[in-house]
Amino acid sequence: MFITFEGIEGCGKSTQARLLVHRLEREGIPCILTMEPGGTPVGQEIRRILLDSRNQGLSPLCELLLYEADRALHMETVILPALAGGKWVVCDRFFDATTAYQGYARGQERPFIRSLNEKASHGIRPDLTFLIDCPVEVGLRRALKRNSLMEQVGQDRFEREEMAFHTAVRKGYLSLAEEEQERFAVLDGTLGEDELAERIFSSVRPYLQTPLNS
Repeated sequence: MFITFEGIEGCGKSTQARLLVHRLEREGIPCILTMEPGGTPVGQEIRRILLDSRNQGLSPLCELLLYEADRALHMETVILPALAGGKWVVCDRFFDATTAYQGYARGQERPFIRSLNEKASHGIRPDLTFLIDCPVEVGLRRALKRNSLMEQVGQDRFEREEMAFHTAVRKGYLSLAEEEQERFAVLDGTLGEDELAERIFSSVRPYLQTPLNS
């Protein structure tokens, strides 16, 4: 089972991905939690480049290719081996983020992105994608607070983008969810953390092959 979490900055997806993995582990489901970019040691270096606010000179094409390079290695060394080993994979962002950010917001051609995504992901698609949706103002406020608390100064290149950029990302995500309703589950990111986690697990429950203890 391959599950991905998507959403704008500060939507709460990383927290929910982590909570889902903890719940699956309690249910005895072998699983891993990973992320893009940064799911490998090389990917961590790519992530630092992409998020560094000093790197304002990255062109949209350069940015896109860095994400795809990260994804190609991530698939080959983390995701595919885990799936082959019978583990569930929960990933914080995947190729939908590339379409939303580099396609809808950066203006790169979607057919080109689709081709790169297909190649880098080895044709593997998520079984289920949770889109944690919230207003841009809410997400950015949370993201800036998080960065301050975690002392992630300088790793905020995307948070520094104009509101129009983040609005385009959100609209892109919602468009993708509308196009693939069978794969996406859109959830309200303004809900309380626990309530949101329960709704997510309710969506996952039908996929479980072992009896639940709850």
